[in-house]
Amino acid sequence: MRLAWPILIALLAAGCSYPNHRHDLRLRALPEDPVARSVAITQTLGMPLEPGNGVELVQNGRVFDVMVEEIRAARSSIHIASYIWRPGIPSDRLLIALRERAPGVQCRVLVDPLGSVNFEVVSPVLADAGCDVRIYRPFQGAVGSLDAVRIRARMHRKMVIRDGEVGLTGGFGIWRSWLGNGDGAETWRDTNVRVRGPAVRGMQVAFAENWQESGGDFLPPESFPPLPPAGEAHACFVASTSHRFLSEASKMWALSIASAKHRLWIANSYFIPPEALSDMLIEKARQGVDVRVLVPGRHHDVKPVLTAQRASYARLLEAGVRIWEYEVSMMHSKMLLADDTLGIVGSTNMDPLALNHTEEGSLMVEDPELAKELGAAFEQDLTHSREIHWKGWKNRGLLQKLGEQLPSIIGDFL
Repeated sequence: MRLAWPILIALLAAGCSYPNHRHDLRLRALPEDPVARSVAITQTLGMPLEPGNGVELVQNGRVFDVMVEEIRAARSSIHIASYIWRPGIPSDRLLIALRERAPGVQCRVLVDPLGSVNFEVVSPVLADAGCDVRIYRPFQGAVGSLDAVRIRARMHRKMVIRDGEVGLTGGFGIWRSWLGNGDGAETWRDTNVRVRGPAVRGMQVAFAENWQESGGDFLPPESFPPLPPAGEAHACFVASTSHRFLSEASKMWALSIASAKHRLWIANSYFIPPEALSDMLIEKARQGVDVRVLVPGRHHDVKPVLTAQRASYARLLEAGVRIWEYEVSMMHSKMLLADDTLGIVGSTNMDPLALNHTEEGSLMVEDPELAKELGAAFEQDLTHSREIHWKGWKNRGLLQKLGEQLPSIIGDFL
């Protein structure tokens, strides 16, 4: 994929964290009392974890089976928002399902132009199938004028919403990289969830906001049906948008880290935490919490980000945070597991772009069954990874240490 040089600079800036302030958000432990805990979550995120949700873990290439299943089950609407939609086998599967959807089902598709290379091949086919297709914040005029703010401010959400009743979100893109099981160089490792119940309304609202900005009309009332209980999980969809200092994404990560009492396992594909989040991870490790971080290794798709990622290791390793690099393919998950109950799955990375510039969305869930599945998947991923040890890392070569300074040097010029 060939990128204009301003876009490339914006991507490199993903590895440039902002200067930190001593008053940046660093949350303490959440209360033990369930009522006080719920109030703490609500006052931080502005929304509660609502009861009555059914949540299902959807990993790797199975995400396309679920998408097709939901398209075929739709009776009033199917809404798809994707940062990446490119021609290929997954796209063809969805196009066939959308063309064959039930009569009267409204189809709305929203894509981001940065990730959706060659989408102009797909768009007319979608239109021919009766789908309303919108492009989020087109680049016309932005590249030539070096409008870096607009270039960075992308729609990185990944959502499929059926009838306003069922939602799918995670790290998926509609492209060949998400085929397979994440066990080979060409098949990325990713994590997604399908949810039924009250939390779906938050997904639909997030879609509606991006849809309106892209020229779409108000969604009709039937897109927001009453949502009866569909399971035992407490959940909410944390939608985050551009914010220079404290986005909803930043609050979500800080809140989930603060909640951990004995286990904090994180898988994140673009892991460049700001100092405030690093401080919280370090404090948890010093308290005796089992803090583990799984990140991409040699198969990373954006090498400057890999360099910036590795620049974050030293402080964390020295404090007792354990770090693994996934070795068999690009690890693209954005997942957190705190203790035996709280899980997060979505599009939200732990880097400056996700925390400050892009439209993101993740499902926060309190559910022992989902937590158990996330823990088992994380442990399985570690078998395909190598652990980075502090003793070896602190003795790395001078050239590698100098290379880790590159992202911050770029940031000084942007």
